[in-house]
Amino acid sequence: MANERLRALEEVEKEVGVVLQCAGNVLLELSKDKHNASFLDRQLAQFLSSVNRIESELSGQIRYLTQVATGQPHEGSTYSARKDCQMALNRAEYAKVKLGPPPGRPTS
Repeated sequence: MANERLRALEEVEKEVGVVLQCAGNVLLELSKDKHNASFLDRQLAQFLSSVNRIESELSGQIRYLTQVATGQPHEGSTYSARKDCQMALNRAEYAKVKLGPPPGRPTS
């Protein structure tokens, strides 16, 4: 699961590179005396498509991180179960100390 999320973020990083490349191509084309309108249209379409993919993936990542940060159950996490278990062990140890050793058993 974590590897999939990292791969998705790597893809987002590549898409950011595509966005920057498209923006650079458009600026270069606009600096010319005569513009190639079809080239600008293709670059614009690719730019918008990449921005939409970036936005979509980052929104998904943020939703996932919001779930994790608020303690809601989510796939692949055992934190809540481990925390509950540790708290139960702490309570049991505290009760054992408060109650003392069982009668007829020497203290260690």
